[in-house]
Amino acid sequence: MMKDCLQFLVEPAKKLKIRLKETRKRVRNDRKEPLVESQLFIMELARELNKMCQRSHVLSHIWTFEDSWPASVCRDFIVEWAAVIEKRVQPRLIQTESQAERTEKRDWKGHLLCMLEAGGEYEMAPHKRVILDWVLDVRSRPEASIWPGEPVLMMLDDLEFQWKRGRLPNLLPAMELIMLALLNAQSPEKEDVTKQWLVRKQRTQRIDAARYIPHSVWNWICEAAEDVLLDPDTANGDLLISDDAKRMRCGVEGGDAPCCARRFDGWRCAAARRGYASGRRYWEVEVGDRDWRLGVAKARAPRKGYRALNADSGYLTLRLERGSELKALTVPATPLAPGLAPPRRVGVYLDYEQGQLSFYDAQRRAHLYTYNERFTEELTPVFGTAEAMKDLVIRPAAVRGPCLCPGPCLWN
Repeated sequence: MMKDCLQFLVEPAKKLKIRLKETRKRVRNDRKEPLVESQLFIMELARELNKMCQRSHVLSHIWTFEDSWPASVCRDFIVEWAAVIEKRVQPRLIQTESQAERTEKRDWKGHLLCMLEAGGEYEMAPHKRVILDWVLDVRSRPEASIWPGEPVLMMLDDLEFQWKRGRLPNLLPAMELIMLALLNAQSPEKEDVTKQWLVRKQRTQRIDAARYIPHSVWNWICEAAEDVLLDPDTANGDLLISDDAKRMRCGVEGGDAPCCARRFDGWRCAAARRGYASGRRYWEVEVGDRDWRLGVAKARAPRKGYRALNADSGYLTLRLERGSELKALTVPATPLAPGLAPPRRVGVYLDYEQGQLSFYDAQRRAHLYTYNERFTEELTPVFGTAEAMKDLVIRPAAVRGPCLCPGPCLWN
């Protein structure tokens, strides 16, 4: 009797066991697929970097194939970092005749060079050779390995933790950070590697440069928080500005506003009370879910009529249209985050001297887009909304969002 009662549990359990066996078999088969040479190169490079940089055990996930990158990602990484090494390491590292004579020594470099010369990815050979020569140069130095510093180690732990949680698709950011730490150790002018990492990623990859901004870097960005206030004298007549100059929305009916040369009389926008011509500045804005724009306007940017508010006219902005079309208003426009829900809280970060204006999904601490150019004019924060039911809100500078750690913060 008891057996009959439990039969409804036995059959599903058998099916689950069969599915688990099939899954394990599929995973084993997937791992048996041959890796291309660029993937093998990245695995071996990770192993060598771990020997060269202390406490970089995070890279073990790469050479043990726990974290495998697509071949295209591997090739892009190799080409990009070969260019970085050629630019930063002087004189250029070229294999000397004495090094070439050591062909009898079976090291990892010779093994990989033989593989790449065999064909398949032959066009990658010059880039791989630059990286290999740099690795050989670093390993030939008296110090066996470098100490990257506590900030770098905390950032590596943070990236590994987020990768294990599924927030990061791979550990490429960790490998980039270690490469920068090693290059910084060779340079006579020392820099803060964690901050350098962010600036470099946003310069080389304008869109989605970092799907997660590590805690220490995010805190550094937020240290530049600015208390931004709306200027009612610049607001379009259809906009309602709160008494504290922190909120705005569209009125149900258009209002009459005194004529002012600084006022937007076409697009429903308003500017901040002050602009910036130096330094680092950060502000956060709670946005609507249908139609808004955020960014900065250059001093020469027009405010009259309905001329397109894009990069050509002096506006460096992001805009959401029709509730789902998020774009950077470059020329032509650059679509952002396709398939993802638009952000509800946007961080805007201006680094005037670096020539970067960056936008983040502040709730996810994810990079959205960066404008890179040489700034020569005063830049004034600008805000726009076409929503009548929800306020666009500039958050106070002292207010910080909650930590993304599942419990108590791990990084403070």
